[in-house]
Amino acid sequence: MKSISRIWSRLPLHLLIIGLALLWITPSLGLLASSLRPARDVLSSGWWTILERPFDLGQFTLENYAAVLNRSGMDRAFINSLIITIPSTILPITLASFAAYAFAWMDFPGRRALFIILVGLIVVPLQMTLIPILRLYNHLGLAGSFLGLWLAHTGYGLPFAIYLLRNFFGALPRDLFESAFLDGASHLTAFFRLALPLSVPALASMAIFQFLWVWNDLLIALVYLGGTPQVAPLTVRVSSLVSSLGQDWHLLTAAAFISMLLPLVIFFALQRYFVRGILAGSVKG
Repeated sequence: MKSISRIWSRLPLHLLIIGLALLWITPSLGLLASSLRPARDVLSSGWWTILERPFDLGQFTLENYAAVLNRSGMDRAFINSLIITIPSTILPITLASFAAYAFAWMDFPGRRALFIILVGLIVVPLQMTLIPILRLYNHLGLAGSFLGLWLAHTGYGLPFAIYLLRNFFGALPRDLFESAFLDGASHLTAFFRLALPLSVPALASMAIFQFLWVWNDLLIALVYLGGTPQVAPLTVRVSSLVSSLGQDWHLLTAAAFISMLLPLVIFFALQRYFVRGILAGSVKG
């Protein structure tokens, strides 16, 4: 009886969560449905009409995806996005791990002041830095290159990455590190043998944040790459489709879904670490 009453008491909460989840996922399902419909159906009716004949496979087609990949160079843009996103995720997490460990477990002059400045950098709008950095890139020859974009995303992502990982490192058991130091372990040994293995949830959470941010970025890519077709990522290519394929807007649904497919895979693959990493880093700092 108690279990049944507990289920009934939680039923409204469960229904609310299910309703919010359905509301949240509906635009993505609509985008997927539209991308699989022929152009004549997209122009004549809404995507929800497929619910009238959900098992009729004749109303679906892959022509939109074939047209986007063949006509618009989306295959090259997908590769460019991978070339941009993977180093732009690995570099800031690697540098932030070292810095976060130093802020959490090493005592050096100005540590608190530097950390306060670092936290303050999180709220600085990146738009304020676009013109100065672009002028510097033009002077150094980094504009329109993958290297310039890697450095930009690394710099923009470091403040938040250090803040998140520092909170997680600071919440690790102090006795564990003190025992390691008493046994003669150096900070480098403690970092690689203790801090990193115990921080996999936080590192995975940060990887999700950084990967999604870089993959979905349009502004930074447009400014620093200048719309160069050879190095343009998916976001730049999709934005160009909006103007160049204004009459064939049904192709935009396929292009948009291609751009969001890999982030969805990454998120669902690492979701078990996501909440653990965020909550563990927010308990104490």
